[in-house]
Amino acid sequence: MSKSIQSNLSSKHSQSTAPQHYLRIWRWHFYAGLFVIPFLVILAGTGLGMIILSNTVGKQGELISVSPQNTSMAVSHQAHIATSNIAGGQVTQYIAPKDDHHAAAFLVKNHDTQVANWVAIDPYTAQIVGTQPQKSGLYHTLDSIHGDLLMGKTGDLLLETAASLTILLIITGIYLWWQKRKSVIKMLTVQDTKTKRNLWREIHAVLGSWTAIVLLFFCITGLAWAGIWGEKIMQAWNQFPAGKWGVEPVPTSSLPVDTAHDDASYQQQNTADTPHHATDISAPTHGDALNDGTKQVPWVLEKTPMPSSTPTSNAWQMTQPDIDFIDNMAKNMGFVGRYQINYPKTPTGVWSISQDSMSYDSPNPTADRTVHIDRYSGEVLADIRYHDYSAFGKFMAVGIALHMGTAGIFSILANLLFCLSVIAICISGLVMWWQRRPATNLHKNNKSALPMGLIPPASQKNIPIWWGFGGVLLLISALFPMGLFAILVIVILDWLIISRVPLLSKLLK
Repeated sequence: MSKSIQSNLSSKHSQSTAPQHYLRIWRWHFYAGLFVIPFLVILAGTGLGMIILSNTVGKQGELISVSPQNTSMAVSHQAHIATSNIAGGQVTQYIAPKDDHHAAAFLVKNHDTQVANWVAIDPYTAQIVGTQPQKSGLYHTLDSIHGDLLMGKTGDLLLETAASLTILLIITGIYLWWQKRKSVIKMLTVQDTKTKRNLWREIHAVLGSWTAIVLLFFCITGLAWAGIWGEKIMQAWNQFPAGKWGVEPVPTSSLPVDTAHDDASYQQQNTADTPHHATDISAPTHGDALNDGTKQVPWVLEKTPMPSSTPTSNAWQMTQPDIDFIDNMAKNMGFVGRYQINYPKTPTGVWSISQDSMSYDSPNPTADRTVHIDRYSGEVLADIRYHDYSAFGKFMAVGIALHMGTAGIFSILANLLFCLSVIAICISGLVMWWQRRPATNLHKNNKSALPMGLIPPASQKNIPIWWGFGGVLLLISALFPMGLFAILVIVILDWLIISRVPLLSKLLK
């Protein structure tokens, strides 16, 4: 008899706590959503714009059509024409044409004035067909907003916090909708449109169910670029092992002194096309050497030190490889279509040939390839391919291609649909919140008055802490440091200030 009573009491307790758990999760979903929605709309909107621009005019405005002919001009001649209208200009990067119907692109810099321009060249006539100042187009504005909200490190941290809380939003949202439907099929289909409020809930929850896994995937791949979780944790543990080409973790390269010739003439010969003249430098990382204000280097290589060229005592007498030599090497090594060649930037710098999906070179991330060539001897110093990446590096190569919509037409269409869905989820969430707000505030006789405060779910109820859900918060906090920071700030502010100030408590709780 006592067992039966205990069983009934346990059942009643379970039934009474279930709604409380639901309301507790709903509140967390609500507060996380209010913080995250502005950022998600910004990210989805800018992402949508970048996908459209990169596939219509090009990231650098380089997608300019030309009439194909039987032969093309030497790349060195094209480079010469590209610098002809820019005083003191030197080519630092070459992008081969995407196909026979598109122009080549050259990045031309004046290292004294720091002015840089992308110059599009018809490869058949060597005529200039377009010019655009570096990082000046709409694509780069959207990219800067997408990366750090035009706020530098502060913006990066805000976006990392938003992405971490979005993961919490996904988990709580799936829990809430599962409690309503108890069926995956029902979660993915519209069931109830009897009222406007129900219709908006269906739009919000059904779209959320369809996009939850994709949104989680986008959060992870986006966080991998972030300043703390990405740069300090994931990249630090997943960088490509530069020891494969004999580079120490913190390498230095020294330019030997030629005892047979005066230093001035030697330096003039070996730094004629470089902006830097240091003779004792630390080997830069791939990100330092090849990123030029935007992310261009494969994620797994960004923190990896570059190999270095080694001049010999008679290097000044040698005929050094030029752009034509390097371009022919690239073609002989199997590079076809669009690929990029970065010029050496220091006396110990290297020629770098790359073709990867995140730079819009190729739709196949598993075909990523980066080759470094000694600027003096023409020797291949490193040939890095997708199969050389770490497991997480491979995930990021494919993940970023899908994230950016560079993995072919399907990924472009899927990204467009996803961005629109995220915006629709955010708008429907705000509409649901507005519809749920009571028609009056504390003045019962004033029916036209707007309600006061945020009016969170079950705002009139005192819901106890659910320690089981605390485990979920702890897990997110452990995995994503900015998520921990945000949750701690919320809890501390609530305990120290909000709960103790009646007006704030009324507005926010």
